[in-house]
Amino acid sequence: MLLLGASGAGKSTLLHALAGVLGGDEEGERAGELLVDGRPPVAGRGTAGLVLQDPDSQVVLARVGDDVAFGCENLGVPRDELWRRVDEALDAVGLAVPRAASTSTLSGGQKQRLALAGALAMRPGLLLLDEPTANLDPDGIREVRDAVGRVLDETGATLLVVEHRVAVWRELVERAVVLDPDGGVLADGPVERVLIEEGERLARAGVWVPEHPPRLPGRRPRSTEAPALIEAVSLAVGRRAPGARRAEVASDGIGATVAAGRVLAVMGPNGAGKSTLALTLAGLLPPVAGELRATSQLAGELPAEPARWRSRQLLTRIGTVFQDPEHQFLAGTVRDELAVGPRALRLPRQDIDERVAELLERLRLDRLATANPFTLSGGEKRRLSVATALATRPRVLVLDEPTFGQDSRTWAELVSLLGRLVDEGAGSVVVTHDEAFVAALADTRLALGAPRAAEVGA
Repeated sequence: MLLLGASGAGKSTLLHALAGVLGGDEEGERAGELLVDGRPPVAGRGTAGLVLQDPDSQVVLARVGDDVAFGCENLGVPRDELWRRVDEALDAVGLAVPRAASTSTLSGGQKQRLALAGALAMRPGLLLLDEPTANLDPDGIREVRDAVGRVLDETGATLLVVEHRVAVWRELVERAVVLDPDGGVLADGPVERVLIEEGERLARAGVWVPEHPPRLPGRRPRSTEAPALIEAVSLAVGRRAPGARRAEVASDGIGATVAAGRVLAVMGPNGAGKSTLALTLAGLLPPVAGELRATSQLAGELPAEPARWRSRQLLTRIGTVFQDPEHQFLAGTVRDELAVGPRALRLPRQDIDERVAELLERLRLDRLATANPFTLSGGEKRRLSVATALATRPRVLVLDEPTFGQDSRTWAELVSLLGRLVDEGAGSVVVTHDEAFVAALADTRLALGAPRAAEVGA
């Protein structure tokens, strides 16, 4: 079954309830009855395998093999059988790393495969997947979908998958249920009937229907003059593990230019170093080798190396959106979160209020202004993280998977908002697997791979 609905409709909450991990009465309210195989979900824990929307929150142990084995160990699977399942699950999801590999070194997409491998190894009767392909490259999407199909064929398990992009799972699932953000069900029935008969209405509600793509405003003609803001020459990027003397190189040989009024799309397979490059371009990681410099157009009187800038100096120059939105939340409410950057710039109160109000409205977060950022849905957290970067109006925006978890309406609004900022002269670097986003906004692609990168026209 495919579970659809606009961002914030309650899809992830329903999956948590089915897995028996929603929490007690002190954590929220519930009404009605929910049974899994005739029992309350809490009584049947272990029969459901849940892959969370945020794979980081599902990593338990330090080594890949141990992490995949964790669920099986809790179910009492015999040791010989356990390690056979671990190897089969890693192979099924295409995570080609040793069992002893550190989970902390995996990319976001690799962690997504790791979480799915852990669920598959348990051989659950109910497989619950919350946007399991959101951070995967195109090959990874096919591998994961096919792996899930094989497991269903072999075990007869029931699948319930939440996914905004219907086309990924359309051939594998049989039934579609569409949740209404205001409560209840918008549509329920065979997938093809729901998509054909209800397609237009569902698209208006934010559901990604292949036959009804979102409409975008036309792009303005870009000026032929595009002043360089950041330049990378023979750049190598990597991260240094705690206690290590040298950083491990994630990608090298990179040549790229971030220009005013232009969008650079960074693409490539999971683990190629895309997020590491983004953090380096943003001044949050020092280069391992090569040269990375900001031009005088961006740096002004500051040093040319962004990694040497203070946080307040970065605020109006380079705004960053991390792959995991929770890594950048600081305040207790959505409204206060949006005000963090402008307050650090010591803007007048009226200016802060105006910026916050505009972003709340544009990104459909106004009804959540007083909510705690950590209680939002995955798609809402992503929009908030993008909004926090926009609040200081930086000259360069570095965005890591900015369209993750978005329904078609919020996706179009994000694209339109980012497009407007670029038209006004901002430069942007976007790490993404979203081909629709690239087609709508990107001027240049930077394709990362092993072991080198190459810049090609978009």
